[in-house]
Amino acid sequence: MIMDEKALATILLIEDNPSVADPLREGLTEEGYEMVVAFDGYSAEQELNKRSFDAVLLDLGLPDRDGMDLLATIRGKYRDCPVIIITARDRLNDRVMGLDGGADDYLVKPFAYSELAARLRALLRRAESSGPIIKLASITADKRNRTVEREGQQIFLSPREFDILAYLIQHRGRTVSRSMLVQDIWQETNRATSLDNVIDVHLHRLREKLDKEFEQKLIKTVRGVGYCFDG
Repeated sequence: MIMDEKALATILLIEDNPSVADPLREGLTEEGYEMVVAFDGYSAEQELNKRSFDAVLLDLGLPDRDGMDLLATIRGKYRDCPVIIITARDRLNDRVMGLDGGADDYLVKPFAYSELAARLRALLRRAESSGPIIKLASITADKRNRTVEREGQQIFLSPREFDILAYLIQHRGRTVSRSMLVQDIWQETNRATSLDNVIDVHLHRLREKLDKEFEQKLIKTVRGVGYCFDG
């Protein structure tokens, strides 16, 4: 992580609405973060070309380009940089597209500042604690570089898929419920709508990448309960 002596972390906030950007910049600066604000996609890309960031807060409704396109650019430059989408787009399909596109979290406006700050802290802790290489069954997972190999073959996972896999490996042999994933991976505790469909989509794609071409299936479905890594 890139930090100076004073700042907890350096955050790029990409938000075109000053009424949203200004309070976030002020609040996070008071908490000890170094804040850089870009009000459009062009300015954001200029900032990304100048320096590295510890996390990005990304609005999707930018005036000059769609935020999903900018997310792809960010992922191309900084594969492991945590990205939280902050947007008014609240449809399930938008959430799935954002998470599958490489975002680590998705927060719908209007949201409480305290919730955003908590999610940011959680993502930064997760990034900071990345470390050892995990070798289990036929899997090699590098938590620092967030890469996965199976039997010497590289498996390309999205950031969320990697987090799910690492969590399942951590709980090897035990059933991981959807509610555990909601709380520990999505950092959601109180929701009006269920994330079950989103979780099932991620697990389906993870298994397609990890298990489809191999005889031994490592991720099992525990019907009506959740999932289990059985390697």
